[in-house]
Amino acid sequence: MELTVVEKNEFTKKILKIFWIFIIGSIIGYILETIVGFIQNGHYVSRQGLLFGPFIQVYGLGLVVYYLIIPHAKTNLQIFILSFILGGVVEYLFSYFQEKYFGTVSWDYSNLLFNLNGRTSLLHCIYWGIGGLAFMKLIYPYISNIDKIYKKKYFKTLTIILVIFMTFNISFTSMASQRQFERRNNIAAEGSIDIFLDKYYPDSKLEKIYSNALER
Repeated sequence: MELTVVEKNEFTKKILKIFWIFIIGSIIGYILETIVGFIQNGHYVSRQGLLFGPFIQVYGLGLVVYYLIIPHAKTNLQIFILSFILGGVVEYLFSYFQEKYFGTVSWDYSNLLFNLNGRTSLLHCIYWGIGGLAFMKLIYPYISNIDKIYKKKYFKTLTIILVIFMTFNISFTSMASQRQFERRNNIAAEGSIDIFLDKYYPDSKLEKIYSNALER
């Protein structure tokens, strides 16, 4: 069935919101992790999730899940419980797929009580629950503002530029991480892209960018 113009506009607004929520969540995550890293180490440490820019994508995904599901909750307790569960699931799956495809994990909670394979823990699920409450109180009420500006030319231009940049950023990060995994398994470079990645993004450089990445 063909969508009407109104339905297409609503769908476009929904996708735009999801994209910008992902960006906002990724940046918030980077800020939080940078603060935590500074407190733990006494100096700045890189906590980037992507090669370029202040983004940690697991937080972005978490915020998107919040946006899609949590608003249906009716009480603060329901918001907390949903956020508690959903955040833990996102964290676990992100860690699992990172290890499966790139041979590394960005966190390991094996030393904490009530952890699940070191990928998430009761404590961090509580953090996710609190985060869900903060999202509903501090961020969600302002998301509708996107509806007011999404037709403006500058916003469309900014969004297009950012979509192109993030597509490249995520794709290139995935290729560099995959090539690092291959190097660690003594797989020789095949083609110009692998040679380029070996030259300009060797393990030493990636380890500085992903200072908390652990090999598994």
